[in-house]
Amino acid sequence: MVIKDSSTLQKGQKLIIEVNEVTDRIPQNILEIIRKEPVVELVGYKMVDGNQFGLVVKLTNGDINWFFEKELSEIM
Repeated sequence: MVIKDSSTLQKGQKLIIEVNEVTDRIPQNILEIIRKEPVVELVGYKMVDGNQFGLVVKLTNGDINWFFEKELSEIM
C-alpha cells in the first residue's frame, strides 16, 4: 500500500521501497542494495520542493537516502 499521508508514520518504522518507482533516479549501486533488501527504516523527513516531503530512510547497509511518499509502502 503506497503511502498517501506520511504524517501518521513514526521514526523507526519499517517501510518498503517500490523498486519500480525509483529505477530512473537512483544510482545503480544503491539500486542493487534496494533490489536485494527493499525494507528500510524511517529516520526523518526532508522538504524536497514547495509542497512535497521526502522520507529519509536508512538502507540495510546503513546508508541514508530519501524517497518520495509514492516510492514507499507501509508494511502491514
